[in-house]
Amino acid sequence: MMANPSKLMRGLGRGVIYALLALGAFVILIPFAWTLSTALKTPQQALMYPPVWIPEPVVWKNFVDAWNAMPFATFYRNSLLIAGLNIVGQVLSCSLVAYGFARLRFPGRDALFLVVLSTLMIPFQILIIPRFILFKELGWLDSLLPLIVPNFFGGAFNIFLLRQYFMTIPLELDDAAKMDGCGHLGIYWRIILPLAKPALGAVMVFEFLESWDDFLGPLIYISSTKNYTVALGLAAFRNDYFMEWNLFMAATAVAMALPLIIFFIAQKYFIQGVALTGSGGVKG
Repeated sequence: MMANPSKLMRGLGRGVIYALLALGAFVILIPFAWTLSTALKTPQQALMYPPVWIPEPVVWKNFVDAWNAMPFATFYRNSLLIAGLNIVGQVLSCSLVAYGFARLRFPGRDALFLVVLSTLMIPFQILIIPRFILFKELGWLDSLLPLIVPNFFGGAFNIFLLRQYFMTIPLELDDAAKMDGCGHLGIYWRIILPLAKPALGAVMVFEFLESWDDFLGPLIYISSTKNYTVALGLAAFRNDYFMEWNLFMAATAVAMALPLIIFFIAQKYFIQGVALTGSGGVKG
């Protein structure tokens, strides 16, 4: 019995796609595998050429030495504090603004929304000096405040993402809530936010990764070691232990651990967030 040619072609095409995806995944994972491999090597093995992928012996102590070489517990605490407060600030401020753009009717609403979106086009480099002068006048330099407070005033990307999702929620729910005596804040809190959990989850994941990976912000505003974040502490570790590649990679693996755990736990929201920025959640 001969196979259907169209099915055979579809199967062949699917096989080619899977093979290309597997090849791409393999290429992307090479640096990660090299980091873990080097983190478990002796200093001599870390510098061997050609490189040895499987360390012998496996030096688990590198992680302990890297952790104790600098106050990484303090760096972790600072990064967690910044990321946690930034998530709260972004979710509250962006959801309120997005609710206004998605559910309220007022003159100039669409034009104002375009102004908000246009701020995405402003390069961060242009804002560095004005922000530095502002925070200096406020006496916030060498503190965590410049990395936290601005996030309580919203962000254009998250406002856009939440607004698009809020517009997919039927307006009839608002009318029903108003008939029950609910005001706009009640509708926002009791109707919109519970129905927008996927979008809010995506905002949380995006904000955590952005705050955790931020290097330029802490580099500009922070000078004391006690206020270092993980990204800044890792850069300082590299300067102090430039030739100790095994320890540096162990410290890098420690810095990557929490974002990886968060990603695997919340990857559903991360993927949904990417989909929402495309056609899936866009409406009008």
